[in-house]
Amino acid sequence: MPELPEVEVTRRSFADAIAGATVCAVRLGKPLRWPLGVTAEALVGRVVQGVRRRGKYLLLDFDDGLLLLHLGMSGSLGFRPEPPSPGPHDHFDMHTTRGTLRLNDPRRFGAVVYASSEGDPVARKLLGHLGMEPLDAAFDALRLHRGLTQRSAPIKQVLLAGDVVVGVGNIYASEALFLAGIRPTVRANCISRVRVQALHAAICDVLSRAVQKGGSTLRDFSNANGEAGYFQLEAMVYGRQGEPCRRCGTPIKLLRQGQRATYYCPQCQKR
Repeated sequence: MPELPEVEVTRRSFADAIAGATVCAVRLGKPLRWPLGVTAEALVGRVVQGVRRRGKYLLLDFDDGLLLLHLGMSGSLGFRPEPPSPGPHDHFDMHTTRGTLRLNDPRRFGAVVYASSEGDPVARKLLGHLGMEPLDAAFDALRLHRGLTQRSAPIKQVLLAGDVVVGVGNIYASEALFLAGIRPTVRANCISRVRVQALHAAICDVLSRAVQKGGSTLRDFSNANGEAGYFQLEAMVYGRQGEPCRRCGTPIKLLRQGQRATYYCPQCQKR
């Protein structure tokens, strides 16, 4: 599943190119997770003001209203001057004066939803429960610690839930917990303020580096220009079950938490 770095990389890869474009036509393919909310014709003539991100959602602002786009489990966005004819997994095309924005999603868990504003009930339903943005300046260790003290679930699962801090998905939660030296099974409200400071720094570091590396391409992720990411090549624990820890040499272990794979070093992450 594309996580926060992949979504941010996608945003950066086409935001400047599409800004100022006027919508000429919209094509809808097979139904996605949620309906668009307006007719395709209703978007024609609107002007793209910019592209923002909230968690794993991309917010494409028009001069009137906005689109909320989610890549789901396997979706990707492409923005090209003249894309090829749509294939069976191309479910949304927005043709503009600067190119065509296309959502390709083999599993159709992605979404493109129109909202009149962020105050629209549709937008509030999708965005209102999201936690702090880890790449924002307002994300600080004290706020993170306060949020974690309210949660008794294992820290890895709390990070994935997204209501304390948003976007720290499976890959990056495992990596951040390793850098902070925290065992994934430790209860969130049992982590001291000092160790939360280390976790805060690790989250910021891992996500920032992942964005710089273009995200992680484990299967088929690519940005809007078709470029793959490379962060997975420097992962410390994720996907390395049985391989020696890059720090201490102890074999990396795998466990399942909430049906998700968790990787950790039993020596570097003792508690």
